[in-house]
This record gives sequence, C-alpha cells and structure tokens, in this order.
Amino acid sequence: MSSELETIIDLIRYGASRFAAAGLTFGHGYDNALDEATQLTLHALHLPHDLPPAYGAARLTREERAEVLGLFRRRIEERRPAAYLVGEAWFAGLSFKSDERALVPRSPIAELIEAGFEPWLGGHAPERVLDLCTGSGCIAIATAVHLSGVTVDAVDVSPSALELAAENVARHRVGARVRLLRSDLFAALGGERYDLIVSNPPYVPAHEVDELPKEYGYEPSLGLKAGTDGLDFALAIMDEAPRHLHEHGVLIVEVGDSEPALAELLPRVPFAWIEFKVGQMGVFALTRAELDAHALEIEAVLARRTALRSRAAR
Repeated sequence: MSSELETIIDLIRYGASRFAAAGLTFGHGYDNALDEATQLTLHALHLPHDLPPAYGAARLTREERAEVLGLFRRRIEERRPAAYLVGEAWFAGLSFKSDERALVPRSPIAELIEAGFEPWLGGHAPERVLDLCTGSGCIAIATAVHLSGVTVDAVDVSPSALELAAENVARHRVGARVRLLRSDLFAALGGERYDLIVSNPPYVPAHEVDELPKEYGYEPSLGLKAGTDGLDFALAIMDEAPRHLHEHGVLIVEVGDSEPALAELLPRVPFAWIEFKVGQMGVFALTRAELDAHALEIEAVLARRTALRSRAAR
C-alpha cells in the first residue's frame, strides 16, 4: 500500500487521513491533522517548513517514504506531540527547540508580540519586559527579536525549563538582551520594575489535568496545574504585579478556559479581554493603575482562598 504514496502531497494527505481516523488530539502548535502531517513530512525530508507548494509533486525515494511513515506511526501509537517528535516548534514566526522539559510553545500571545503589544502599550515602546513562567523561553525571546532594543527578564521555577530556555536564547543569539532567572514568580526579583509584564502561567484546574488527552501527559504537569479552578497563579501575579510595574506599566496574562471563573471572582475588575484573529482566547490586559485601584478586592479573594485551604487541611 505504501508504494502507492509517491509524492510529498501524497504523504501529507495520507498522514492527515490516518491522524483523523486515529482520533488524535491537536493543540500543540497546530490545531488540525493536515498541518501536523505537513510538519512531520517536511521534517523527515529535511525540507523547510515554508516549502513552496510546487514541490508537493516531488517524488520520494523508498527510504524517504519509510522515514515519513515511521514518524506517522509514532505520532499515532505514542500520542506524543509532533513538536516533541521533531524537537522543534514555531512561535511568532521563529523556530524553537522543544522537548519534554517545557510546554510546547503555542500561546496566542505570539500575535501580540508580532504587533508590538499594541494597542495595549498605548504607543509607549517598552524598555524592560518581564516574562513570568517562561518555560522554553519563547515569549521572552520572541519579544526580544520583534522589539528591537528591549531587554527581557525570563523567569521560571523549573531548572529543566530554564536549561531549555538557555538553549533557545543561544539559538536566537539574544543572550545580551534576555536574562534567565530561576524564581517562584516574583520571589527572586527584589525591587525590579518593568514597563510590561507578560505571562502564560499554568491555568488548568488540577482535577482536569489527569483527564486531558494523552498528548498533554508528555508535558510537565508543573506547567499546567493551577489549583482547583486554574487561577492560583493568575491571582498571585495580579496581586504582586503592581510592585514590579512602572507607573504606566501593563500586565498581560493568559488564563485560557479559566477566563469565566476569573471574571466571576473579580466582577469589578475591568479586565480587557484581548481579541485575536481567531477570537477571544482568555488573555487579559490590565494597567498598573487598574491593578492599584482594585488591589483590595484581589487581596480579599486571595485571603478567602487561603482561609478555605487552611480549613480543608485540618
């Protein structure tokens, strides 16, 4: 049967069909079977990801076909994310090394980076940016690449994630402008202040992590779990961010599907839920002034949550 697959486009079409039939889950950089089949095919053939369509009719050797089909089999049998199979993910138009040390880069914040975080910065070019929960370093590095002259502190609590981030910093040669720091959120930052704080923290409710499709099981749970409602990290960031933002600073945080829970917890906070090309995706922006104005409400929510946990632990 495989001998009937003669061209690159034959393999891509076949892979997409097999992936759909196998019921694979997509969401680690690509959201559909056709794009993943394309990624795996081009990787196996050592071809660029933006190969001109005319090459789709190119015929494969027997060895090349076997290499592509082998990757397809692994994707189906192991349910491992394609980015981990090929060791690469694309984010904000840039290639990043990707492996099990950190989540696969996939945040909609990439679109904001390419737009220079406008209109949320109000035309004020940032000089200093903080990327909390940096993981592979993709947000910090892409920000440094797309915003010339900006310096970025990239923070994560995981030594393994920071090792991967360091490899990506070297890959993009931005070591002079991206500083990697091990810290539990703001804990090791002292009095550092920034024009922009951006974060894609863990935001999956703990009880839902074990129910996620197998693909997510290859990612570090540290990068996914965020308490009973997915908001532990987002609330902690909102509480402390004003102390690390300049007067006109902005906070941008991704909370994904935990958006409704956050809006319900803090109904008076004027979250600006950002619209992307594909719609709203659970990313909010708040200015330092807005965070200051609602600091007591945020503190009260955190205090209630702490009290509830204390009672539950007795």
